[in-house]
Amino acid sequence: MAVDVYLNFNGNCREAVEFYAEVFETGAPNIMTFGDQPPNPDFALPESAKDLVMHSRLDIMGSTIMFSDVFPGMPFVEGNNISLVVTSKEEEHIRSLFNKLKEGGKVGMELQQTFWSKCYGMLTDKFGINWQISHESGQAEM
Repeated sequence: MAVDVYLNFNGNCREAVEFYAEVFETGAPNIMTFGDQPPNPDFALPESAKDLVMHSRLDIMGSTIMFSDVFPGMPFVEGNNISLVVTSKEEEHIRSLFNKLKEGGKVGMELQQTFWSKCYGMLTDKFGINWQISHESGQAEM
C-alpha cells in the first residue's frame, strides 16, 4: 500500500509534467489525454477536453507524483489542487478507508469500477483534504 501525491492543473498539465520530468531527469513522461479514454455512450466528450491530460505519473526521487488537468467546468483553485492517493490490493481495506474518510466529508465519486481500477473513488474529508482511493491491481500503468 502507498500514499502518493496527485497534482491538478488548469489546462497546463502537459507543460508542467514535461517541466518536472526535465528538472528531475526522469525521462519523457507517458501522458494519457481525456481523448485517449474509451468512449462512453452516455457522455459525449467535449472537444475542448480531448487534448487535456487525464493522467501522467513521474517517479521523483523515490516518490510517485501523479498529474492531471481538471476537466472543463470543474472547479480549480490554485494552491488547493493537491490530493492524496491511497492504493491497495485489498478491496475491503479500500472500502473501509473510504467509508471512514467520507464521514463528515463530501464524496466526489462513489467507489466504483473504472477502466483503470476495479474499485476507485474520490472524496474530500471533513478537514478539507482531497483523497483518491484506488485498487492497485486494476490501475493503468502510466
